[in-house]
Amino acid sequence: MTNLEARPTPQVCDALPRRGPVTELLDARPVPLGGLRAMHVRRTLPQRALPLVGAWCFLDEFGPEPVDMRVLPHPHTGLQTVTWPVRGEIHHRDSVGSDVVVRPGQLNLMTAGRGVAHCELSLGDRPLLHGVQLWVALPDEAVAGPAAFEQVTEPPVWEVAGASATVFIGALDGVRSPARVHSPLLGAEVVVHPGAVVDVPLQTAFEHAVLVLEGAAQVAGTRCVPGGLLYLGDGRDELRATSAGGARLLLLGGEPFGHDVVMWWNFVGRTHLEIAQARAAWQDPDARVERFGVVEGHGGALVPAPDLPNVRLQPRRRGGPDAPRP
Repeated sequence: MTNLEARPTPQVCDALPRRGPVTELLDARPVPLGGLRAMHVRRTLPQRALPLVGAWCFLDEFGPEPVDMRVLPHPHTGLQTVTWPVRGEIHHRDSVGSDVVVRPGQLNLMTAGRGVAHCELSLGDRPLLHGVQLWVALPDEAVAGPAAFEQVTEPPVWEVAGASATVFIGALDGVRSPARVHSPLLGAEVVVHPGAVVDVPLQTAFEHAVLVLEGAAQVAGTRCVPGGLLYLGDGRDELRATSAGGARLLLLGGEPFGHDVVMWWNFVGRTHLEIAQARAAWQDPDARVERFGVVEGHGGALVPAPDLPNVRLQPRRRGGPDAPRP
């Protein structure tokens, strides 16, 4: 999926974390993708107070709702896209030649590097769709690397009494996903059974966050329902989750990301100039092919880039643009 906002807000995010365990419940921002009859998403990353969780820099939840997803070819730079459907099937094509369908319980992971293009289309007539689209900011050693794609059709599962977790990125308690990422991360879908009390082991060096996908749960003593993101800070070695009626949770984690990250539209970079150059390349037919490649099957149709804001993108630190570094 793409960020189809006509006037995307510039985001330059300083990756400095809050130190130690916290419980901060952050509201989602509703965003329409593609016009008045568009699919709507709930965006919980980035936020002014929380630009990243580890290297996770973008989180949209879509559905559950009957809708046609029709996202034409569009570009990305400096990131990995993570598509994790809960319901429905999504057809993915990209400029490195991938042509696959991703289904619930399967992972699509696309690495943009210097530049890639892709499209995503739902299958069926207004299918019931529910899932999440996430971005991972790439570190310096991978940010200008080649584009790539992989699909993991059977991610490993961690199981204890009362719960299970499908580990699609990184590792949980020794259960490791085969997906290739470029910084220490965790992404897992945790299912808590009705009436269960579960302690999920965590890495203390990671900061973590939880999004409820279905049901309701007490997470680290905080009541959580679908919609908001619970930020947990770092320094935890376990996370207690309980649910009277059962719940499905998205658990994210990662080591604090050691780079300032500029985000605008579908691009992640380090500076305003990098973002401007990526936009210019996408708008120029010859440069577009050279940098981003071609997604076959669309006859040249694509999502055009919006205008850049009439200001130079400037760093925006956690807690606001003028928050001091510790």
